[in-house]
Amino acid sequence: MFHLGWFTSSGNNAWKGMWNGPIAGDWVRKDMYVDLARALERAGFDYIMFEDSMSVDSTYKGSMEMALRHQIECPRIDPTALVSLLGQVTSRIGLLPTISTSFYPPFLAARMVASLDHLTEGRAGCNLVTSSSHRAAQNFGQDRHMEHDMRYQKADEWVQVVKALLNSWEPGSVVMDAEGDIFADHTRVHAIDFEGRFFKCRGPLNLPPGPQGVPVICQAGGSGTGRTFAARNADTVVAVPLGIEAMKQYRDDIRTQAAAAGRDPDDCKVLFLVRPFVAETDAAAQELYEADKARRGSPKRLEAALAQMSYFAQVDYSQFDPDQPIPDLTGKVNGHQSTTARYAKDGALNNKTLRQVALTQDIVETIPLVGSPETVAAKMGEAMAYVGGDGYFLSMFSNERRTVATITDGLVPALRKRRLVRTKYEFEHFKDNLLAF
Repeated sequence: MFHLGWFTSSGNNAWKGMWNGPIAGDWVRKDMYVDLARALERAGFDYIMFEDSMSVDSTYKGSMEMALRHQIECPRIDPTALVSLLGQVTSRIGLLPTISTSFYPPFLAARMVASLDHLTEGRAGCNLVTSSSHRAAQNFGQDRHMEHDMRYQKADEWVQVVKALLNSWEPGSVVMDAEGDIFADHTRVHAIDFEGRFFKCRGPLNLPPGPQGVPVICQAGGSGTGRTFAARNADTVVAVPLGIEAMKQYRDDIRTQAAAAGRDPDDCKVLFLVRPFVAETDAAAQELYEADKARRGSPKRLEAALAQMSYFAQVDYSQFDPDQPIPDLTGKVNGHQSTTARYAKDGALNNKTLRQVALTQDIVETIPLVGSPETVAAKMGEAMAYVGGDGYFLSMFSNERRTVATITDGLVPALRKRRLVRTKYEFEHFKDNLLAF
């Protein structure tokens, strides 16, 4: 069997589609997210991960126009608030808000994830990002964001502090002895007195850890530095290597690095990002795929695509001729290095201009999945058998109920028929379900 995760935005990505119904104007209300979480829980998904951003970007042409016109990484509801809400209307699915190790102080983050773990009864986690935007850094009093590899050095130390805080209350420290009038045994609660290169923290945490102790850590390790960080720290890794051979190589690398870090490689689940196009027949699904491809490749989308690329690279692509080969930005990118490297690789291998790269980069998936539920389920099973595990991370770009239903009520039953995914949750807590197979 393999695991399933769902990637979504805590923002307004459901206002233009034909099948959005009343949710189009209600993205700041709870109903859309409640419907999504309940549907995914019925389908046995391991977790929902809510991505986040910390700015309204203006890298492209030095203006916020494209980011606001095309909702590029904005707007966003704070995903930690959303997880607290969804924990009350679900009972087993894991819930992962995105947290920036660059901007969240470790004490506040540890307190927040411990609180969420209590409030969700052991189903919380955190998707750790180092952030990439200079505009985000400027929202936190900095002129520029720190260099890429240093961000991961800081993130490593951040995780050390957070884990130390979550472990600052020993098991059994809360005794609640009414007769002796003792809530907690002070000899089992400890200051951490951490002092490192980036952080200094006394501790202890001012509440005991939740049911999971240290909640689930998720990370999308793309660059070499990111992979190493993920292998050392993550319980689940989101990956986008292109093609089945690259999937296998990526998972093998993560497992090798995890073992080198003294971890059991089976404790680190690698989920590969996909975007299935599912319909009643293979032909109908192919029509959906071709229509989406045409939409993404429309010349009208060029500026939006370039603005998105500019956000990821933190380099203004408007300065380059779109009908020339994509420029070599080696050593000039302080943003998403793996994403920008993918742009360059696509351009070089396929002799594409910047325009052609921009209009074919809106969707990223490890392998294409197009067809009826039976066809797609068979492809997913075959690929996972070859790669060795551990699952798929679905990025559908929409929370509309029709899109969700094609997966939860169409694809998942076909996967269950093949005994590829769970039919019920084995355990009460998120981490235990993640480690069940």
